[in-house]
Amino acid sequence: MTAPINHPAPASLEAMLRALPKVELHCHLLGSVRHDTFRGLNRRAGAPLTDAAIDGFYTRGEKPVGVLRVLRALETRLLRCADDLHQITFEYLQDAAAHQVRHAEFFWNPTGTLRGSGMAYALAQDAIVRAIHDAQREFGIAGRLIAAIDREASPDAAVQMVQWVTARRCDEVVGIGIDYREVDRPPELFAQAYADARKAGLRTTAHAGEFGMPWTHVRSALDLLRVDRIDHGYTVVDQPDFARACAERGVVFTVVPTNSYYLRTLPPERWACDHPIRRMPGLGLRIHPNTDDPTLHQVTPTQAWLMMVRDFGFGIDDLRGFMHNGLQGAWIDDTQRRQWRAEWDQSFDLLRAGLAAEPPQIIPA
Repeated sequence: MTAPINHPAPASLEAMLRALPKVELHCHLLGSVRHDTFRGLNRRAGAPLTDAAIDGFYTRGEKPVGVLRVLRALETRLLRCADDLHQITFEYLQDAAAHQVRHAEFFWNPTGTLRGSGMAYALAQDAIVRAIHDAQREFGIAGRLIAAIDREASPDAAVQMVQWVTARRCDEVVGIGIDYREVDRPPELFAQAYADARKAGLRTTAHAGEFGMPWTHVRSALDLLRVDRIDHGYTVVDQPDFARACAERGVVFTVVPTNSYYLRTLPPERWACDHPIRRMPGLGLRIHPNTDDPTLHQVTPTQAWLMMVRDFGFGIDDLRGFMHNGLQGAWIDDTQRRQWRAEWDQSFDLLRAGLAAEPPQIIPA
């Protein structure tokens, strides 16, 4: 069944979305490494990986594989010095700024990186923060680091990671998150680490409901870990009453149109129709599109926003709402939030007015 939806031509819409000011709240630093940079890191580390293996990491077929093995390869075999972290951070922020991302909050897993590289946390953090300063000076983008708990490691390792962060507090490290394989690693395992982070004044978020895991993971993240927002959270749609409660609380969900799990598990002709993202706003949930692992998913911030229209059938007014949701979820002060909302609304109106009139397109309902 199809229904006519008035959308501008994709090329015109893509140009609008590239120019639109944005925040990015859900991107993994090691998932943003440029292909050529990955090869360079491999050479500097003595070429433990073949070129064919690296090329395979950047191949996204009809049924994409997950990227966790790629991130682990970087952590355990290729990242060897602080300059490596500076380079990939600076390049990520440069690439994001090219798509008018004005504020980027990105994840880095200290436990995995430091275990594999042997770098001290202070040295690694300083390199990332230095890159944040360099990118802001050169490209005008504000970068903020989220130190992510490695959920495949122990709860004690998570507590230790929070201790590293609190001992080296700085404005550029705004909070903690939790990522990597969610299966068999429910949020409640890491309650102590989150309690310590909140006590230290850090903001908090968590990946939950990502790999088809039950909606109760989202509830645990919100009610037990007391996080400020949710990353992914798709299975919340399986419990509509709870989803509506999340909507009433104003929880922001940072969603990923290129999420590997649903591209893998749903038929190609149905994935966009059956993906939970399509149902989330109908339950009142505040969602905001992000790239997750941009180079490995072969997506830019512009393309992530474009997919919300092209693949999920949202309209232009919905995009304005997503922009507002991103500002609401961003860890910025309220003065900055109000200023950007006024300025970005004006930009949105000007860009929308510039879209060429096009005939309606038929997009699957």
